[in-house]
Amino acid sequence: MTSTAISRSISELETIGGLNGTDIANVTDVSKATVSRWRSGVKRPQPASERVLSDLIYVVKRLDDYYANDEIRMWLYARHPQLEGQRAIDLIHAGRVEDVFRVLDRLDADGYL
Repeated sequence: MTSTAISRSISELETIGGLNGTDIANVTDVSKATVSRWRSGVKRPQPASERVLSDLIYVVKRLDDYYANDEIRMWLYARHPQLEGQRAIDLIHAGRVEDVFRVLDRLDADGYL
């Protein structure tokens, strides 16, 4: 297996964020097999998928300062009052990661989430 930045990012999403290949496939709108090819270094994501992956890894790394791995996955999939009842994972998928960043900024400022 060739270690690339993408494969390392996927590994971090799995280990730090508690996400699995299906989660990553769903948020990037690709098949689980495509995620497997990214993980192995056989294929690189298209720019839109790479943007979603980079946003997701950024969010997961920020959440790692506050939550355990299984809690991070739950946080991503839970509906949040600060996101008007939406899920962070859905907003990341839709390219609305700035909304998630605002919630993380409140968390950094010791706001209750």
